[in-house]
Amino acid sequence: MLDQVTALHYVDPLRAGGSVPGVVETDDLGTYVVKFTGAAQGRKALVAEVIVGELARRLGLPVPELRLVDFDPAVAAHEPDPEIQDILRTSAGLNLGMDLLPGARDFRPGMIDVDPVAAGRIVWLDALTGNVDRTVHNPNLMVWHGKLWLIDNGAALVFHHRWSGAAAAVGRRYDLSAHALGGYRPDVPLADRELGPLVTAGLLEEVVALVPDAWLADEPGFDSVEALRRAYVHHLAARAELSAEWLPDEFPTAEQLRAAELQRAARTRAGRPAWLQEVPDLHGKPSVETVWDHHFE
Repeated sequence: MLDQVTALHYVDPLRAGGSVPGVVETDDLGTYVVKFTGAAQGRKALVAEVIVGELARRLGLPVPELRLVDFDPAVAAHEPDPEIQDILRTSAGLNLGMDLLPGARDFRPGMIDVDPVAAGRIVWLDALTGNVDRTVHNPNLMVWHGKLWLIDNGAALVFHHRWSGAAAAVGRRYDLSAHALGGYRPDVPLADRELGPLVTAGLLEEVVALVPDAWLADEPGFDSVEALRRAYVHHLAARAELSAEWLPDEFPTAEQLRAAELQRAARTRAGRPAWLQEVPDLHGKPSVETVWDHHFE
């Protein structure tokens, strides 16, 4: 299993994401961004974090260290927000911590140079694992000491939310047209040649074994935790074998992306009442023009 630490102090919530992770200090003198089992995304987001994060690490991609964090809600008794307290109270026991990278910055397309080979490896991993949440609007990448680090892989492994359709999803192509690294000419075919042969059943068994039993228990359609682990291994190994069916082969131009986004925004506005037609985006995302101007500098 992953190394286990004990939470000593709940420092602060991070409200940027829907899961509201928290910064937590632990008994190994470490500081971690902790995702909680009681968050809206539930245990499967943590399962995806472990499997994808540790697979990425074994393939040579930079991922902050992961730890299992034994959390007692009493260490966060000072948190004043009742909604966050609800999450913490239902998260007693093992949760997932990701090493806090001090001074790291959120990546935005255009802020640093990214080698096409490095970009291709990340895009390939996201395509393999069905990660639908590494877009220009929400890259889930950090820049630390001039290097990209992968964070927040909880939206990957889409198939495990409905196992009855998992077999049909093995060769499914995911829409990566708005991938955060699409403007860096990612060399995905090279990544497939280099990384694909490494994704063996043995490697996947090693990675899936790191997920705590408690996060895999009581899954409908499986008579044991071990049967569920085997299903994850089988699905990802089969998908790696079928890369020719899902391998991204091209990315749209900045103009095509801009046009598609403006059409989407227009459809959204058209569905609003008249008095909401001109209300701006209040969620803090950069404008369409800003994103695309930097995406293909």
